[in-house]
Amino acid sequence: MSAFDAEYEPSPWEPIANEVELYETSGGTAPSEMVGDQWIILWTLGAKSGKVRKTPLVRVADDEGRYAIVGSQGGAPTNPQWVHNVRANPVARLQDGPTVSEFTVREATGDDKAVWWERAAAIWPDYNNYQASTERQIPLFVLEPDGQ
Repeated sequence: MSAFDAEYEPSPWEPIANEVELYETSGGTAPSEMVGDQWIILWTLGAKSGKVRKTPLVRVADDEGRYAIVGSQGGAPTNPQWVHNVRANPVARLQDGPTVSEFTVREATGDDKAVWWERAAAIWPDYNNYQASTERQIPLFVLEPDGQ
């Protein structure tokens, strides 16, 4: 049994809940109004509630089954809630098209973060603008497939 069998609680912010529903009903084939054509759904466990939370994010992946998730929140002064969740529970489930997989999460730093950041900014160039517009260091996390 997976921790992600817990109850799902949709985002209280309707645009996020609607994007998740769009992704799930289209199998990830419909474009996102928030994060473009290349997107995934991140599942995290609520740090306090233990409930499943789902967030649409830009798809950043390598050729080895790993993904990166960027806590940009459009350059806002605070991190998105999912950052707190993965720091408290460093596991995630991703839906990438029809494929759903579980991952171990680690926060990237130094050269590792720089490599992943460059990869992410190549897909979503606004990440560089977001970092320039905030004083906080935007966190980036690498998702390693379970079993590796």
